[in-house]
Amino acid sequence: MTNYLTNSYPIINIYKKPSIKSEIVTQMIYGDSFSVLNKTNKWLKIKVREDNYKGFILKKNYKNYLKPTHKIDKLKASIYKYPSKKRFSYFLPFGSKIKVLRKYSNFLKFDKGWISKNEVKLLSYKEKRPFKKIMIFKNTKYKWGGKSFKGIDCSALIQVFLNFNNKYCPRDAKDQVKYFKKNVKLDNIKKDDIIFWKGHVALAISSKRLIHAYGPMKKTVIMGINYTIKRIEKTANLKVIGIKRL
Repeated sequence: MTNYLTNSYPIINIYKKPSIKSEIVTQMIYGDSFSVLNKTNKWLKIKVREDNYKGFILKKNYKNYLKPTHKIDKLKASIYKYPSKKRFSYFLPFGSKIKVLRKYSNFLKFDKGWISKNEVKLLSYKEKRPFKKIMIFKNTKYKWGGKSFKGIDCSALIQVFLNFNNKYCPRDAKDQVKYFKKNVKLDNIKKDDIIFWKGHVALAISSKRLIHAYGPMKKTVIMGINYTIKRIEKTANLKVIGIKRL
């Protein structure tokens, strides 16, 4: 039986190699769990439970696996020292998972503090449309490997919403395009279809527009579908390689 640890920090970088100068390939947000594949004095080689991603994290005081009960339903949820809004501590990112220990008034207690019950959902909660709230990331800074309000990349923008809705999703666009099987033609595209290029992905928010974490514009933006296809072909010499429907 695999032993898992739980990330007890708001955001943890996962590196390609055991060095902070190495590429950040992804992140874990609070409540993500992982198994340890190897360890050194300063580093752990890990495998993330949620998406099987492998990489290196700095050794820290991670917790034994905590089975979560709730998940963060806001772009960034405020955490307080007490069950009031007078002593702010920090933010937790959208999709973070917590184990509620007790309730008081309109607040919920977990191991790192108190959170307003209006900022969480039960872990079992699902939206009818997984990408219903994707607009909360509009104008969020583009960050390679990022998964939160502090910075996000194109494939994480897809993954975090499917994970929030208790659906498995690979981390990288190259794996996502293979994982989703239902193909759609461009002239039949509709809201919530997922558009792929080599190394890039976007979500249709209508038959005419899309949203994506777009490196050249350094943030998450809404653009016309046809305009984006022409722009990426012109600037990166890349064509659409797949349009998928859940």
